Amino acid sequence: MNAKTMSRDAAYQLGETALLLVDMQRVWLEPGLDPDHPERAPDHYFYRQTASVTVPNNERLLAAARAAGIEVVHTIIQSLTEDGRDRSLDHKLTPIHIAPSRPEGLPPKSLAPVGDEILIPKTSSGVFNSTNIDYLLKNLGIRYLIITGIMTDQCVDMAVRDAADRGYLVTCVTDACATASPERHETALKAFGGYCWLADTDAVIARLSRMKEAA
Repeated sequence: MNAKTMSRDAAYQLGETALLLVDMQRVWLEPGLDPDHPERAPDHYFYRQTASVTVPNNERLLAAARAAGIEVVHTIIQSLTEDGRDRSLDHKLTPIHIAPSRPEGLPPKSLAPVGDEILIPKTSSGVFNSTNIDYLLKNLGIRYLIITGIMTDQCVDMAVRDAADRGYLVTCVTDACATASPERHETALKAFGGYCWLADTDAVIARLSRMKEAA
């Protein structure tokens, strides 16, 4: 496929497609675990949205990806050191620090890596900036990258834009991402939509199923 004939919504190819889950961690998803957002009560929009829509859709996408035999990669915010001295300046100023010894920094059981799925800790908001994910994906032969996770207007946004700049055909699964408000979510999708194919969970699962059947 050359640049004249390809499109951002091109059909996925087996052996060249990966699902990337961004920051689907207990510390952000479970009320009361994030010390930096005490204002978020258990009934806050973010927790209601992630529990009722975002997490279930990520579970469905994980099941479809595994059934289709594509690569699954998880990235989480996690310092390499217990005191966080290695994290980015921005994360120090925010502050964001998840020590490697904190179990709540890992994904919930339903979204945890299985088998030899890869989990990459990152020490900045941008996974392409503070990890070797580009090197890794290229070693795996990945060209099509399906992105989900939180926050839509922060870490997901950076993953989408950076992946597109590095030559991946990106899908952002709109109803498998979330942020602090519906307005922020929709504004982010409009802002970075030109870098990816915006599709919902049903559309991506259907495409994964067709890819598997065609193999």
